[in-house]
Amino acid sequence: MRVDVFRQEYFHTKREHMAGVATDLLDFLKELRKNNNRDWFEANKPTFKKLDDDFKTFFGAEILEGLTKTDHIEKMKLFRIYKDIRFSKDKTPFKTNRSLSFSREGAALRGGYFLHVEPGNTYLGGGFFGPNPTDLLRIRKEFEMDDQEIRAIMADKEFSKVFGSEFVPYAQVKTAPKGFSKEHPAIDLIKNKSFFFEKKFTDKEIVAANFSSKVVHCFELLRPYFDYMSDVLTTDLNGVSLLKD
Repeated sequence: MRVDVFRQEYFHTKREHMAGVATDLLDFLKELRKNNNRDWFEANKPTFKKLDDDFKTFFGAEILEGLTKTDHIEKMKLFRIYKDIRFSKDKTPFKTNRSLSFSREGAALRGGYFLHVEPGNTYLGGGFFGPNPTDLLRIRKEFEMDDQEIRAIMADKEFSKVFGSEFVPYAQVKTAPKGFSKEHPAIDLIKNKSFFFEKKFTDKEIVAANFSSKVVHCFELLRPYFDYMSDVLTTDLNGVSLLKD
């Protein structure tokens, strides 16, 4: 949903403001985990729709409002609860989590924010998950040429306290990508296929009234990384802009 459309819906809503994730939503997701079938879900769909609407309209708005103070956000997306089971061994039809993403605005602002809420497995993150081949090669070439700036961002005291000092190893090549030396000092960075950071939260933390402000703070810590990667992905290796005037 585009931000301008979402704002119109949100600011015309009269219900009570929320700051943390409703305990009722976690309880619903726990029950869905035990009853992951279409009959149970259909019988409880009105409850789900209300909880999901509250989650998007209020909690999503809390984050969006905070993010837009320091960043340009174009779109917020609430992921569907229905699973695509066509190619999955797990045939349960529903996800047992709720997830939101926030996309930055325009070709010059790269990177995206993500929040995943699930009983016992809530986390937020941001970065570049499975970038296209052109972006992947450009990122790797940048790290090969100069890894000092990215390492300085990752070594920042506050950043590393929240996100650690390395990318989440979702997918990596075993040694080195084609065309890169496995002996290169930055091979620990180059071998990644995704460039994503995560921060986990307990169930107690996510139902607290200050959770949305914590999320916004963590997202704000990603900005130096996003600014760096935006510069990398919108220029060639000589620093010449790839953006059209």
